[in-house]
Amino acid sequence: MLSLPQKAAPFFPLVSNNPSQRPYVPKQKGYMHAAFSLVAPVCVAYQRASHRKWGPPSTSRQAILGKDGGRFRVLLIIHGYPPLYNAGSEVYTQTLARALKARGHEVLVFCREEDTIAPYFRIREQSDGPVKLKIINLPNFRDRYNISEVDEAVQEVIQEFHPDVVHCGHLNHLSMSLVEKVTRHNTPFIYTLHDFWMNCPRGQFIQFTGEDDEDLWPLCDGQEDSKCSKKCYVPRMGDPNSKQDQKYWTQWIGRRMATMRSIAEKIDLFISPAEHLKQRFIDDGFAPESKVVYCDYGFDRDRCHGRMRRWEATQNEPFTFAYIGTHKESKGVQHLIEAFEEVSQDKNMPPTRLKIFGRTLGQSTAALRRLADKLLPNSKSLEWCGEYSNEEIVESVFNQIDAIVVPSIWLENSPLVIHEALEAGVLVITADAGGMKEYVHHEVNGLLFKHRSASALAEQMRRCLRDPEWADKLAKRGYLSL
Repeated sequence: MLSLPQKAAPFFPLVSNNPSQRPYVPKQKGYMHAAFSLVAPVCVAYQRASHRKWGPPSTSRQAILGKDGGRFRVLLIIHGYPPLYNAGSEVYTQTLARALKARGHEVLVFCREEDTIAPYFRIREQSDGPVKLKIINLPNFRDRYNISEVDEAVQEVIQEFHPDVVHCGHLNHLSMSLVEKVTRHNTPFIYTLHDFWMNCPRGQFIQFTGEDDEDLWPLCDGQEDSKCSKKCYVPRMGDPNSKQDQKYWTQWIGRRMATMRSIAEKIDLFISPAEHLKQRFIDDGFAPESKVVYCDYGFDRDRCHGRMRRWEATQNEPFTFAYIGTHKESKGVQHLIEAFEEVSQDKNMPPTRLKIFGRTLGQSTAALRRLADKLLPNSKSLEWCGEYSNEEIVESVFNQIDAIVVPSIWLENSPLVIHEALEAGVLVITADAGGMKEYVHHEVNGLLFKHRSASALAEQMRRCLRDPEWADKLAKRGYLSL
């Protein structure tokens, strides 16, 4: 069953989902593990986008409710698909595709791969169970934003598949201008905002360079062409002392942002899985509030059930923390390692463990391993567990741990791993920023720490070690409804 928390249930008409207006106050009663189907609100979004495109049902074509009794023909577009790509947006798209197909909708996924020994733009077909995929080969196109060959490939898919609606999860590594090919056919186009890529060329509002060599990965307070050039592009792909390079990249970024704004106008509806992401997108002027709706992610609840680890049965084992995800610098794994070193070396604390899950990522993983070896030489308390299958997350991950830590530097949107952990009854410790804090309410169903502070994270980890029974009670509350 694919579902999401009850707080996302009132999708249309929308009610206030501002966390500041919905405080979670601890009470003796009222805690509920509530869920709501993802497919239903997404299909309502499809209907709403169709309404915007064609007018009210009485005057629109039959496809406004799907051509077959409410069934839709849905083209999903995403920049990657499992198992080749296993980040949040890709996993979400796979879960959505399977759920739509299981409900009787026709689904086709258009995505990319990076096969360096195959011809550019080759299209091949593949299946993920009942879900059909069309995969285009783009091995060396990561920094382009318009690719005509991708646009033409999408147009061919539109002409062959005749979708009622196109739902895009990301255009990065594909082509912005494919939106024009879709909307030219008068097909409703919906876009789910998974990060800041539309209003930030690098996608996360993190700068490549700071004020000095020690200022690593500083957050950016907003997009501006010359600032993007100076802080992010020239240091990587030019000469910082060259005015010509600065001018070139400023103009390039300006063209990219102008194209993005033009494309955003053609998109019929934006879905945001986080309130802060929605508001920043609106505040930056990419769409009016009427075109941006809040609807949180859904996930396969059945996949998150059946966790066997119980505090009562593991009292004699070390309390085990875990990180689950990619090893990119923006994920803040370095801060978790620093915090764990502080806690594990504290002689007043009982033994503890840290397991780091996720696909190896070249130099980024190597750097994290060097940091761990430096801070925790010859330690057996930190384990590198590698990649896992999301379909087996309970057996492979949650049955082995007591808490997950989400220490991201970037402000995140609505991390899937937080949803999965809450649903499975695993304690979540995360930063008090961005979408990370929208579902974790401090000392109610999880713990928050000061963003980017290893010492603040260490203190929350100590609290779990001092009182694991209390930590377990927080974890068991999971999602909370009012």
